[in-house]
Amino acid sequence: MQKNSRFRIGAHRAPSGMTVISPLQQEGVSCDPTRGPQTIIGFLMHILLLGSGGREHALAWKIAASPLVTKLWCAPGNAGIAREAECVALDITDHAAVIDFCRTQAVDLVVVGPETPLAAGIVDDLAGAGIKAFGPSRQASQLEGSKGFTKALCTEFNIPTGAYGRFTKAADALAYVRAQGTPIVVKADGLAAGKGVVVAMTMAEAEAAIAMMFDGAFGAAGAEVVIEEFLSGREISFFALSDGETAIALASAQDHKRVFDHDQGPNTGGMGAYSPTPVVTDDVHAEIMAKIIVPTVNGMKARGTPFRGVLYAGVMLTAEGPKLFEYNVRFGDPECQVLMLRMMSDIVPAMLAVCDGQLKNFDLRWFPESALTVVMAANGYPGDYVKGSVIQGLDEAAKIEGVEIFHAGTISKNGAILANGGRVLNVCALGTTVTEAQARAYEAVDRIQWPDGFCRRDIGWQAVEREKAGNG
Repeated sequence: MQKNSRFRIGAHRAPSGMTVISPLQQEGVSCDPTRGPQTIIGFLMHILLLGSGGREHALAWKIAASPLVTKLWCAPGNAGIAREAECVALDITDHAAVIDFCRTQAVDLVVVGPETPLAAGIVDDLAGAGIKAFGPSRQASQLEGSKGFTKALCTEFNIPTGAYGRFTKAADALAYVRAQGTPIVVKADGLAAGKGVVVAMTMAEAEAAIAMMFDGAFGAAGAEVVIEEFLSGREISFFALSDGETAIALASAQDHKRVFDHDQGPNTGGMGAYSPTPVVTDDVHAEIMAKIIVPTVNGMKARGTPFRGVLYAGVMLTAEGPKLFEYNVRFGDPECQVLMLRMMSDIVPAMLAVCDGQLKNFDLRWFPESALTVVMAANGYPGDYVKGSVIQGLDEAAKIEGVEIFHAGTISKNGAILANGGRVLNVCALGTTVTEAQARAYEAVDRIQWPDGFCRRDIGWQAVEREKAGNG
């Protein structure tokens, strides 16, 4: 994708009446789109994005909007990402191949979307080859790659979290659960594609979860099991950027994990999200930063494993205050989609500031509008589902004001868009309120012709109820 033919500043579609401001403009650098990229010679970049999901489509959409970028590749990408970037058939688990591509194509920055390559040390290997990459090191990625690692960090640096135990033997884990009682949370220590957590409401469920994990259901990820206190309260997603020393918060978001309406059915990777969430008040925001995010950044630095990248904190707002129940080390999916819609600033300078240790001099601007995304999934998800069904009506759906459609699991074949995963589409919308964003998103959903797919019809329901009650 050569940007000269469609030079843009900031987000693709700013809310009505808003003007996107590039950090280059803030610094007095001319970004006149009528004069083209030659006005910012010295800033132009080649970027490689790794991943293929909805998160990566949203990132590609936002990165492609930057006047700093003249070439964007995505490996391996999907049918939607292909509209923003040149998709390349690169095996991202083959670090040597990624490095060779970067050298051949003069890539200036690699942006790592998913957690698996981070845990495998892709950033370390790129850095060793002299290639700048946005994302944490292998050691810092343990915040997501090992539940026990994160719990130990919380204990060491007084970060509020639930009580827990770590076990390598089923008998010891069972004894702990029986002593603590239920409800209780049983987690595989390692990465398990979002499926390694069981909220056990009964002793029988806890015992079955422990047996399943130690019997190898999650392979090496379940060789150690972490058992945690069940936290009561409101669950929110809190995101921050860190350059190893400084952390700055991103906008708040709320996702919906359960597969069916009214939060019923099994957990999923996420069936929808919205931003901002009204329960994260200024006071709650400040408390999460002071008690969870900043101590984490300081603790990782003190340990000699500074964290550079996106800190995604799963936080429970309990009666005793915010408590951390998990960390992820990348943007959430589908939370990333709503964050990118609301981000007014150019994301590329933010990523460079993270890589270069310059966040202390950085700030981000956000549109005040609400953003909401509805995930359309293949029938049967999160269980077995069939790939290859045809999806139609996407162009008509995207014509609705404020709507963007990000692809998660799609391929293009003979001019048609086919489903190629469990979570397949992210139908997103901006609105002056969550209620308006929700209405636009579902209007778009209803224009999409995909009999083999489904979605929840209540994304954003808690915020909508607050708005109807006049509580904002």
